[in-house]
Amino acid sequence: MLNKKIIGGLLGSMTLLAAQAQDGVGNHGAMQLHAGGAAGFHTDFQNHGAFTSPESLVGFYRENASLVISGEHAPEVFDAEFDAPAGIWLETPMEIRNNANLIRGDVRTTRFRAEAYPMFGLASFYTGESNVSKIDGYASIRDKTEFTFPIGDNSRLRPLRIQADAPVPVASAAYFFEAPQASGTLGMSFVSKGGNGNLKISANEFWRVEAAVPLRVTLSWDVLSNAPGLAGFLGDLRVVGWDKSQEAWVDLGNTDVQGGRDYGTITSDTFLPDRYEIITLGGTDGSGAQYRTVDLNNYYLSPNGDGKNETLELEATREAPNNTIEIYNRYGQLVYRENQYQGGFDGHANTDFTVGRGKSLPDGIYFYIITLHERMERHQGYLYLNP
Repeated sequence: MLNKKIIGGLLGSMTLLAAQAQDGVGNHGAMQLHAGGAAGFHTDFQNHGAFTSPESLVGFYRENASLVISGEHAPEVFDAEFDAPAGIWLETPMEIRNNANLIRGDVRTTRFRAEAYPMFGLASFYTGESNVSKIDGYASIRDKTEFTFPIGDNSRLRPLRIQADAPVPVASAAYFFEAPQASGTLGMSFVSKGGNGNLKISANEFWRVEAAVPLRVTLSWDVLSNAPGLAGFLGDLRVVGWDKSQEAWVDLGNTDVQGGRDYGTITSDTFLPDRYEIITLGGTDGSGAQYRTVDLNNYYLSPNGDGKNETLELEATREAPNNTIEIYNRYGQLVYRENQYQGGFDGHANTDFTVGRGKSLPDGIYFYIITLHERMERHQGYLYLNP
């Protein structure tokens, strides 16, 4: 970490600013750090000219107060460090060419629109994200096919991951810990005039994603998300979006879900973000009256190679191949999920949330749910695994 003063090889000139007892540093020319150089700012920085730092480090530090980065021109930084427990306000975009080290304090931007943000380019990344060091507001990317935005609110990291089949020219994302039905920040209310059909919509939080090309998003939930209030089964959770033209909530799918009651992740189908004002967690009513629930017998599974009880065989799956199976451990965490199940579970996980995909599960009692979609039935029971 850099300390005390501006150091390294700065080419150009800077002015010290004094405004109502608050000092600052301003750049009104063309500033560039030598390769391998470093600069540390312990006060507000106003950038009104070109500022570049090829293969060098720029740090922003303040121990007992917040720090503001502003100006008419966006600074370009190769490596950046952010260490200000009271937060760093970003009032102009900042280009990150290599690494952003989030040490202490949030990098804060406006949430009203994506107008000031850290921009992560093709080869850039970040480290140190946590509940106390993240982007509190908008973050943006350029020319990436995959990226996890380290965004959240003032107390929680609520990341959002995107995946695309081709590089995304530009995308931005922000998190809002407020009800989408009445957003005070945006001054908008997202309530479908004709109701939501069989969709349930989160009343706790939402994300905003801006991108002009199709992609998939992965959202997460925690104890404050109230995922159990949206769906009784993980397979019924959905990513949902507010369609601008329809002025209604739309199901954006569930292509992968992992986790349990209090923590987990869900991935959407491919969709075009700019068509939707906001997105959030939702659920279908499939776990309610539409599906008849049937309790099945309990099973004993001993995949030890002796040819007996090697896999979980359910007669219902052979009679109804359009099905989905979910298996949970005693902590309520999803360890196995498969569509069109025909008897392949042998005690190995196929999710990454617990022991890891492809790893052997420990012995013990597990809860299984087999959903027969065409019959509108759910069959459930327990199995004892003894590898």
